[in-house]
Amino acid sequence: MKNPFLKKQNVLVYLSVLFLAFTQLSCNNNDDNNGDDDDDDVPVGTLPPVETKPANSTYVPAFKGQTRIAGIKTETAYTSKVFAEGLANPWGMDNLPDGRIIVTQKAGTMRIVTQAGTVGATITGIPAVNSTGQGGLLDVAIDPDFVTNRMVYWSFSFNGTAGTATAVAKGKLSADETKIENAVVIYKAIPEFNSTLHYGSRLAWDKQGNLFVSTGERSDIASRPLAQKLDAALGKIVRITKNGEPAAGNPFIGQTGVLPEIYSYGHRNPQGLAVHPVTGELWEAEHGPLGGDEINRITIGKNYGWPTITYGLEYSGAKIGDGITTKSGMEQPVYYWDPVVSPSGITFYSGNLIPEWKNNLFAAALSGQHVVRLVLKDNVVVAEERLLTSANSRFRDVLEGKDGALYAVTDGANAKIYRIAK
Repeated sequence: MKNPFLKKQNVLVYLSVLFLAFTQLSCNNNDDNNGDDDDDDVPVGTLPPVETKPANSTYVPAFKGQTRIAGIKTETAYTSKVFAEGLANPWGMDNLPDGRIIVTQKAGTMRIVTQAGTVGATITGIPAVNSTGQGGLLDVAIDPDFVTNRMVYWSFSFNGTAGTATAVAKGKLSADETKIENAVVIYKAIPEFNSTLHYGSRLAWDKQGNLFVSTGERSDIASRPLAQKLDAALGKIVRITKNGEPAAGNPFIGQTGVLPEIYSYGHRNPQGLAVHPVTGELWEAEHGPLGGDEINRITIGKNYGWPTITYGLEYSGAKIGDGITTKSGMEQPVYYWDPVVSPSGITFYSGNLIPEWKNNLFAAALSGQHVVRLVLKDNVVVAEERLLTSANSRFRDVLEGKDGALYAVTDGANAKIYRIAK
């Protein structure tokens, strides 16, 4: 005969286990996978998509929300004003520790903009750049230890014996801030190639003090396949030390016939890099051809597909390669645009002036002539907004200032910096 007391005891044990499991599940659900406690509060777009023009291709996205996501409008009242002007073809910006902004100019000089918006004298001492085509003095990155060492890093188009190359140099900003001292080239993306296009060339620091560098595939049918080759640094994101050596932990170190500085590959013309302020993950923006601009979350060692897969077409309207958008072993973009907006510099917003922008991704759009705001939830785009559309300007870079405002610099001669703040 079965003991009814034991049966009741087993039921109680079973209920206790269920309670503990439910408690643990609740705790786990309250912990965001990315360390961001605010994901549950992220607003989702409810407006029509901001893009209304027809797409160039008939390609179907790989998942819902990969393109033409619903629109959103910032609810916080903010102003957007011209902060500084008179810059000559600026390309990159970075914050100095005291809140001023250092800006590169394509021809080969830098300027410092004060907190009041005054553009300082030209900084010289930078090695010659090839400023034809898309080349020139490109991005700038202030050393994380600038307060003690005054070191500045920059990328540029290098004139070599067999063509041009994306290169990185560093030097010390003089005490009077008029010149760069002891400039030295620390890295060059091989092979050199006879082109003045698609240098890529954005810089970003990882949390260990290593430097991410994006390189383009140089926009030629002959060089395009090198984005898939691991013995070439074209169409890549590389990670190097402050001295230009491959960073420890890179995925291909020790492999024969592979460049040890490579971090990811299969990129076209990546002009935007930013590290997520919470997760520390690297995000990237790259130009597609006719359609197919991309936002990617970069995972170490992964292949991002160009030119094998793409959501874009040749400028003639023909398909690229086999005309496919997915392939095993190749990563999908988090988001893409067709038609293009030509995303250049990107940044995550981590300030408090406009709380609803927390951890949103912003991109300077060249052909789009606006600043993109992408709202992210669990690494997926859930809303898109266009800012500064009335400026009617190509935007080259965007930066969160030390004051919590968002700064966007326009492209071309007599360029301006806009300040967006509450």
